[in-house]
Amino acid sequence: MADINYESMVAEIIKPLVTHPEDVVTTSTTNGVDVLVKVTVHMDDLGRVIGKKGRLAFAIRTIAKAAAVRQKQNLDIEFTSNEN
Repeated sequence: MADINYESMVAEIIKPLVTHPEDVVTTSTTNGVDVLVKVTVHMDDLGRVIGKKGRLAFAIRTIAKAAAVRQKQNLDIEFTSNEN
C-alpha cells in the first residue's frame, strides 16, 4: 500500500470549513507507528474546526484515524490557532 500524506488529507478536510483557508497549516511527526498531525488555523476559525462540544474535531479525527488504521498506524490530531 502507498503511504498516505496525512498533512494534505487533513488540510483538504478542514479548508472548506474555515473562513481563512489560506491560514491552514498542517505539520506531522512520525515516531514508529505513531503519527501526530498538528493543525494550525486562523484564531477566528478555531471554533469552526472544533465545533460544538468538539463534535467536528471528533469527526475529523475519526475520518483520519480510519485511513491510518488501514496503514497500521496510530494517528492523533492536535488543533491550535495562530495568534494573528
